[in-house]
Amino acid sequence: MTEFRKMRRFKQELSRCECDEVLSSEKRGVLCVNGEDGYPYGVPINYVYDEDSGRIYFHCAKEGHKLDGIRASSKVCFTVYEQGEQRGDWSYYVRSVVVFGRVRIIDDLFESISHLRTLAEKYYPQDGSEDIEGDIAANSPRAVVLELEPENVTGKLVHEK
Repeated sequence: MTEFRKMRRFKQELSRCECDEVLSSEKRGVLCVNGEDGYPYGVPINYVYDEDSGRIYFHCAKEGHKLDGIRASSKVCFTVYEQGEQRGDWSYYVRSVVVFGRVRIIDDLFESISHLRTLAEKYYPQDGSEDIEGDIAANSPRAVVLELEPENVTGKLVHEK
């Protein structure tokens, strides 16, 4: 098992509960995979966090740079950060979470559709279930659903001053 670095600025470290809160509340993150010729490839993605299992789900096309990187190495880094908030002065406080883990391609059609539904409900809650089901039926043949199982989760509060 990999031993991950401890946070250098440990006084700014978020608790696991605070990390879960950031992962649950935010809508976008950056997924970094091992890209071609040793270059990292970071791409902004929509995702959904399942707090019960601690896993992160997202989707992609059936071919492309991101999926090629994942097929070459399941090890990824996923980063999420808030917009931040001002507290008393001009400076911002921003919480961020970094997740190291491995990605699994979900092959089971029913499991994939279930996670696509959860993603759709997160991003389009105003649409009725009939609209969501229609979109899933139309798009599921073109989508691959991925599951990130975290091996290390750290969070940090930065006071940008």
